[in-house]
Amino acid sequence: MKKKLLATVAAGVLALFTAVGAAQAGSVPESTDPIKIPINEWTGQHVSATIAGEILKGMGYNVEYVTAGAVPQFAAIAQGNLHLQPEVWTNNVGDIYPKSVASGDIVVLGQLGLKPQEGWIYPPYMEEKCPGLPDYRALYDCAQAFSSADTFPKGRLITYPADWGTRSKDVVAGIGLPFEPVAGGSEGAMIAELKSAYAAKDPALMMFWQPHWLFADLDFNWVKWNPANGECVEENQSKDNACGFQQASIDKIVWKGFKNKWPTAYRFFDLYKLNNDIHNTMMLEIDNKGRSLEDVVAEWIANNKATWQQWVDAAMM
Repeated sequence: MKKKLLATVAAGVLALFTAVGAAQAGSVPESTDPIKIPINEWTGQHVSATIAGEILKGMGYNVEYVTAGAVPQFAAIAQGNLHLQPEVWTNNVGDIYPKSVASGDIVVLGQLGLKPQEGWIYPPYMEEKCPGLPDYRALYDCAQAFSSADTFPKGRLITYPADWGTRSKDVVAGIGLPFEPVAGGSEGAMIAELKSAYAAKDPALMMFWQPHWLFADLDFNWVKWNPANGECVEENQSKDNACGFQQASIDKIVWKGFKNKWPTAYRFFDLYKLNNDIHNTMMLEIDNKGRSLEDVVAEWIANNKATWQQWVDAAMM
């Protein structure tokens, strides 16, 4: 059934491609070399990458999905070993990304369209155990309420997986917060721990992000910080003047040679947009209802031709 559905979607996109005109059709794909799209560690990125990739396949391009870490991927894109990334959270990119953008090795094609938030979340029942929340200053006085056997008397903070960077660890160290940062193993492991804690009303404090289907399933509160005066520098904060985390934009990027090698794909990707509602709905189907990424993406493409057809039409002109 999955292969049949994907084949139907691809056939529909190819039919659209053929209708644009024989002269234009003859020029696409401009190269049969594969467009290599990195797949990172979270479901939302899988969605944005796979929608783009499957539409490109339907346009006639050879597309490969390559597993790559959210930070290590930038060296590969700068070197031309990976080519297209639709979901870069710009506040979690390490050093090589801004350097590669400044040098021109990575080209930014604007924002994907998502409205993000990142920070520390906790179940609402923790406010009874930690009066003063959601203000971050409350965590100094009630760290033990968030502790585990391994961290006592310090609180336990679950951070992003290790290869996503050290942002929470930097903030904890900078403001002297009595918490032990513990890296989450993966998005799935982080969600499983949150849901288990929630069901048992156990303590939980975790670095997390939205859009995400989790917020459509359970209630969580966000730790509140001081407003930043300009950019929030995560590595340079104090106990009394902490802004928490620099909030991201979510950018689309390509290898510097992408436009010359695959110009029609470049124009399509420049127009490609998604929003929080699309992401949350699709992630809920995949992560909460157990449906496959391929089926959910294929269903969205089949049901939203009016949305993506205009991107393809404009790219082919």
